[in-house]
Amino acid sequence: MPELPEVETICRALKQQILKRPINKVQVWQENLRWPITPNLTAELTGTTFSDLTRRAKYLLFHTPKGTMIVHLGFTGALRFLKTSQPKLPHEHLTIYFADQFTLRFTDPRRFGAILWTKEDPYEHKLLIDLGPEPLTEDFNGLELARRCKNHRTAIKQLLMDSHIVAGIGNIYANEALFLAKISPFQPAQSLTFRQYDALVEAIKHVLTESIAKGGSSIRDYVHSDGKSGSFQNEHKVYGREGLACYVCNTKIISNRLGQRSTFYCPNCQPSF
Repeated sequence: MPELPEVETICRALKQQILKRPINKVQVWQENLRWPITPNLTAELTGTTFSDLTRRAKYLLFHTPKGTMIVHLGFTGALRFLKTSQPKLPHEHLTIYFADQFTLRFTDPRRFGAILWTKEDPYEHKLLIDLGPEPLTEDFNGLELARRCKNHRTAIKQLLMDSHIVAGIGNIYANEALFLAKISPFQPAQSLTFRQYDALVEAIKHVLTESIAKGGSSIRDYVHSDGKSGSFQNEHKVYGREGLACYVCNTKIISNRLGQRSTFYCPNCQPSF
């Protein structure tokens, strides 16, 4: 699943490509995604323009003067900005035709993504209203993370992946941030010290910022809006490196399951609590 850096990369690229372009036509090829595409989406978008594009957690918010299209990429979703003359893509479910012979296309082989419409404040939408703080903002700091996690016995990695605790951190970046902060992914959240929470927040911000600069991690299906791949997967310190030597201490990286997700860590750099 594309995580925060991948969605942020797409957001920044599309913001340069689609804003203020008049929308001539909208074609829904397949309405049955995770939830059915909002039935009146075609009528609402035709004849208007996207005035802004923002991100909240892993959601993309396409703002128009009439309302907001909310998009989640799910596991295999992608948004591509292409010329109208480009043939229909495999698993293309939505095509937005702009007046200048360009299109925005949503593809999703597994159809677990979502495309919804709201005329209300999108940040008050039921999918967004209870999300935790954005990790790259000043509001997200060691004290705030400690406040949200301190009374939980749950392993800290699982809480980092809980969007109600902090928005947008998925499996890849939870693994990488915990390694950088030298914290075991299995350590109960309530046992972390305030110093560890400070170190963890610093690590999260560093890992996410570096990944955005590299265009995200291209693993499996993720590509940018122009079809190119990100390169942060080449910078992973633990994720996907089971059995390989730790870059810091040369100990073999271990992989175990935690909360049904693969968890990678160095047993020497991230000792048991």
